[in-house]
Amino acid sequence: MLRTAMLTIAFALAAAGAGAQTLPPQPPPVSGAFGGQASPEERAACHPDVTKFCQKQLDLNPDDVLGILGCLQSNRARISVACQEVLASHGQ
Repeated sequence: MLRTAMLTIAFALAAAGAGAQTLPPQPPPVSGAFGGQASPEERAACHPDVTKFCQKQLDLNPDDVLGILGCLQSNRARISVACQEVLASHGQ
């Protein structure tokens, strides 16, 4: 009985270890706009464009940085030159 329990535990631990090895590496967490690196001036440059073109994303989740960034990218031809420069300076 004890032998069966030990084998079960050993198998479970081995399976858990094997499963952890197959997971892809996770990206670093995003904290704030542009990973927390946007200056107040950069935020001010994009604020009018965000409120004009990305109101839906703001209404759904104002903290969804990736959604707002995607919105700005999809409206790139229509956003201000200042905001385009901010996106370009952050590799977007």
